[in-house]
Amino acid sequence: KVQGINTLYEHQSLAYHSVLDGFNVAVVSGTASGKTLCYNLPVIDSLIKIPQGRALYLFPTKALAQDQLTNLRETLNEMGIPGINNANIYDGDTPQHIRSVLRQQSNIILTNPDMLHTGILPHHTAWKDFFAALRFVVIDEMHAYRGVFGSHVANVIRRLKRICRFYGSQPQFILTSATIANPKELAEGLIEKPVKVIDQDGSPHGEKHFLIYNPPFVDKRLGIRQSSLLEGSYLAGELLEEDIQTIVFGRTRRSIELILTYLRQRDTSQNPNRVRGYRSGYLSRERRAIEEGLRSGEVKGVVATSALELGI
Repeated sequence: KVQGINTLYEHQSLAYHSVLDGFNVAVVSGTASGKTLCYNLPVIDSLIKIPQGRALYLFPTKALAQDQLTNLRETLNEMGIPGINNANIYDGDTPQHIRSVLRQQSNIILTNPDMLHTGILPHHTAWKDFFAALRFVVIDEMHAYRGVFGSHVANVIRRLKRICRFYGSQPQFILTSATIANPKELAEGLIEKPVKVIDQDGSPHGEKHFLIYNPPFVDKRLGIRQSSLLEGSYLAGELLEEDIQTIVFGRTRRSIELILTYLRQRDTSQNPNRVRGYRSGYLSRERRAIEEGLRSGEVKGVVATSALELGI
């Protein structure tokens, strides 16, 4: 009620009741359809009933984990439930001196598969209390775990399950995904357990435009077209001049820096924080500042590699 949510969408209600019935679930719905509530609701409900329980959230990128932490903490603070307000990120950016405190005091840990693989599972004895009380594992954006990377993540999940059994827990899995053709196959391949797929997206959707742009010819006879990098920079510049918040994705660090330089040269505001770059290699505090700037509207343009999760 505090957040203005008076009723659940169909997929949120189905997810909540399915988790309550003991199923491992995979929620498949569109962008901005409220998938976060599909796992936050049953997890928080369970922690209210069993305060000593624990939950582990896995996100493919640090950026998405930061974004979700903000929402989760706001929800917990608004609910004001004593003892269940401790959600924290545990990843490569977490300072060493507070890691032991987070392990002991967090009801919900948000991390990524790389950190789970290198920074948590090898040190499971230090996490024994957490694993013994682990009730839920959330795997967000599961469509990111495909191919060779997906097979690696599946093996990390297999290790996680084995360690949980060793400490006497059998957590439920809640997975979310964008719309894909084979959600059941992918989810069951990742966790090696039966999964109930919930794909009845009950959320409303605003109008979307998908524009496919072919750069103009430089030499039509030879079939040579204008650089897609230059054309992409030009189009992004046009949007920013109209004060439309814009994210430009590129494949490489070099292309990111080139587009960023072009857009800043074109920007008449002369405010270096209006258009920002985002890639691996930036300090964590720089990345957090960019993410917050996107949310607040202070940052109008971001040129990013896939390090910036599209979900935010």
